[in-house]
Amino acid sequence: MSALLEVRDLVKTYGSGEAATRVLRGLSLRLDTGEMAALLGPSGSGKSTLLTILGTLMKPTSGSHVMLGQDLIAAGDRELTAFRNLHIGFVFQFHNLLPDFTALENVIFPTSVREGRETPAARERGRDLLVRMGLGDRIDFPSANLSGGQKQRVAVARALMNSPELVLADEPTGNLDRASAMQVMELIGQINREEGTTFLISTHDEKIAGFCRRQIVVGDGLVTG
Repeated sequence: MSALLEVRDLVKTYGSGEAATRVLRGLSLRLDTGEMAALLGPSGSGKSTLLTILGTLMKPTSGSHVMLGQDLIAAGDRELTAFRNLHIGFVFQFHNLLPDFTALENVIFPTSVREGRETPAARERGRDLLVRMGLGDRIDFPSANLSGGQKQRVAVARALMNSPELVLADEPTGNLDRASAMQVMELIGQINREEGTTFLISTHDEKIAGFCRRQIVVGDGLVTG
């Protein structure tokens, strides 16, 4: 398999002087195209910092970060914003839906931002994704009226809207009951198998990690397993 992204010797330090805290301590990691990997480790191990850097939302203090052959350390803010919108999707523990928007409007929001307007093609893709998520009867529902499991499926559809090569998920089932969590993971697995989208899923749940073919363990700012 070909490498989708590779980071080498990542260091991330917050603060300076005596108050400096080193969260990542020379971490290296490669993700191949089409992988479905779980990111494991205790609280404070550096998982969230790593996801934030991989998502181009923050730069490391030092180290290299290459994705799709592009040096993302050297890229400027505007370039990173465009890269992120095209190539990376995000799913968070708290779905972060816009409560006054319908399910469809939430899903197509990333494309609307990029294009400056809603397009017929975006609405068609958004509808197709919601149907695939089992939400064909909730397309025009305000997101505030959806259940927790339904909201998270909308969030997954939104992450997939721009057909990203990589989806980063930070505890995506942390606020769901077991049945809803399993449903979300089954849908993620289906997308991974059928479309070859790469997923990196941070979780503390061993059953969720069991859905993934690879487990990456982070401890004390390094990959330990």
